[in-house]
Amino acid sequence: MFFIRSAGRAVFGARRRIATCAVLVLAVVLGFHVIFGRNGVIAYRAKRSQLQDLRQQSVTLQGENRQLKNHVDRLTQDPDAVEHEAREALHYTRPGEVIYTLPAGRLRP
Repeated sequence: MFFIRSAGRAVFGARRRIATCAVLVLAVVLGFHVIFGRNGVIAYRAKRSQLQDLRQQSVTLQGENRQLKNHVDRLTQDPDAVEHEAREALHYTRPGEVIYTLPAGRLRP
């Protein structure tokens, strides 16, 4: 009878150690997954940084869009703006005017 009790205690103690080790391994695996997993802290920080970059890019593009819209509005409503654009981009002149164009490489000594 003594042998059975001591064997039962040994099995109970081993079972307790095995359960404790299993819980410890489970905690380590879950911790690793929380930090390095597909939706872990590292991925969250990367996505958050990407979101900030995209927001900044969106603000920049909205500003450019506003400027271009103002430019289009000015061209559709102001004949002087159309003339100015044609003279700049297409090198148009009025009668009697002469335009001198220098090569881009010749401007610097």
